[in-house]
Amino acid sequence: MAGQNNNMRPQPVSRWRFWAPRIAFAIVAPLVLLALTEGALRIFHVGYSTKLMEPCMIHGRESSCYNLFFAAPFFPPGMIKTPQFFSIDPVKPRGTYRIFVLGESAAMGDPDFAYGFSRYLEVMLRTRFPAGKFEVVNTGMVAINSHVSLAMAQELAKYQPDMYIVYAGSNEVVGPYGPGTVLTTSSMNLPVIRASIFVRSSRIGQLLTESGEPKQEWRGMEMFLDKQVRADSPRMEPAYRNFASNLKGIVGAAHASGAHVLLSTIATNLRDSAPFGSLHRIGLSTDALQSWTSLVEHGAALESAQSYLEALKMYNSAAQIDDQYAELQFRIARCDWALGDYAGAKEHYVRARDLDTLRFRADSRVNEVIRATAKDSGSEAQLLDAEALFAGESRNGVIGGELLYDHVHLTPLGDYLLARGAFEQIVNALPAEARSSARSMEPLTEGECERLLAFTAHDRSRVAAEMADRMQRPPFTKQLNHAEQLQSLMLRAAGTPESFQDTVSQYEWAIGQAPNDLTLHYKFGFFLFDYDRMAAAQQLVLARPNDDFPIFLPDGTRIQ
Repeated sequence: MAGQNNNMRPQPVSRWRFWAPRIAFAIVAPLVLLALTEGALRIFHVGYSTKLMEPCMIHGRESSCYNLFFAAPFFPPGMIKTPQFFSIDPVKPRGTYRIFVLGESAAMGDPDFAYGFSRYLEVMLRTRFPAGKFEVVNTGMVAINSHVSLAMAQELAKYQPDMYIVYAGSNEVVGPYGPGTVLTTSSMNLPVIRASIFVRSSRIGQLLTESGEPKQEWRGMEMFLDKQVRADSPRMEPAYRNFASNLKGIVGAAHASGAHVLLSTIATNLRDSAPFGSLHRIGLSTDALQSWTSLVEHGAALESAQSYLEALKMYNSAAQIDDQYAELQFRIARCDWALGDYAGAKEHYVRARDLDTLRFRADSRVNEVIRATAKDSGSEAQLLDAEALFAGESRNGVIGGELLYDHVHLTPLGDYLLARGAFEQIVNALPAEARSSARSMEPLTEGECERLLAFTAHDRSRVAAEMADRMQRPPFTKQLNHAEQLQSLMLRAAGTPESFQDTVSQYEWAIGQAPNDLTLHYKFGFFLFDYDRMAAAQQLVLARPNDDFPIFLPDGTRIQ
């Protein structure tokens, strides 16, 4: 009976069977509630879409236009950056070769998008292949980095691309989610970054962001002055890994769409752009710092007196105490250059850039990641080594101010060289049918491109003047060679005198070659504003893609 009673006694319910439904409910219920809330917000049009492209009408045709809110998940309220307006035909016209340019402000063409490398490339392709149709869509944007470029590449893959050109890597530290950013949190964990982007893209996330973050004002590079990051900081390794992962993601998105990829290294100004920030090595004692400072001050006096060999001795002695100070490496490089040791100078110029603690330039590791990604991608990606290309066109192999206005933004010659390098690789990727229709397989000369772009002497002076104005604000004013840089830009801004009629004739000729080039009409309108506001307004009206697109005169007047 005892055994029978034990068998009939109810068995205890397992703890798992008891808790599993409760745990599942505790997880699923909030998720369902969030999903319902998100759906309701979308139904009632609370918040905004953060997709890259939104439906629009261009000259009466259904099209896709850049969404002004796309970058909201990557910037604080009030500081959202945008590229120049662009639109895409959702269905690629037959026979069209579509190229997307990805990258930051240098890719965009800053300081003036009308003369960026994508524009040079566009007129090269248009002229050499008149029977073909080429779309070069420049999606470059100020202050972004590869986290943003990846999101763009993934959505652009829906628009039948034939080629991606990626000129990105300058903002991996200071851009969104980088270790030296002021734009977002600086979390370096990739899953956390992805989750943050997802949340900030949601309508719920938008409400939380707008209610929890005060609006800020964009102040350019000056905002980052207190965000110095050492080259040996433990935060740098995750940044390099994230960059590599994002580049692989871009290549994967392009490959899945059937597009070719050109991954370009980044050209930086070594010779004429001193470090923005320097920090002494950790653990430097007070006595050692005093000795170091005395040696550098003595060396600087000797350098100013053009006693470069003696100055170099002082600097090298200081480097034995602390060789981590970026500005010291730049001083050593300048002395090596003056003494004719160009290989030594280049080594120290590179080191000065890589040690710069305000990391606005792609360093050696960034370019190594780009090269490695292209190599590891096999046939899915090709390398456009802009750094090597520019070095080959520079004095003694050291890139300087003739190719870059400041630290990373390209001069007209720099834009031309980058476009020429891209053109030569694109030609090899074109279908045989397109290649057979070419007038010539040789790229246009710089002068031929600039005539088609109406890049007049007036425009050259204007762009240089804008760069000179930027140069008079931090962090440029803190650079060792700031006075030299400013003087060079002011000389360019003085330019070659050009009459009003000469400039008008150049614009009219270029527009005659490409009447549908909206950018030409836009730039011509802005030029005419100071002389003939009625004519300026007529050109600006011709520049807008549709009747609803707002056009403003330089004085802020809106053209209806």
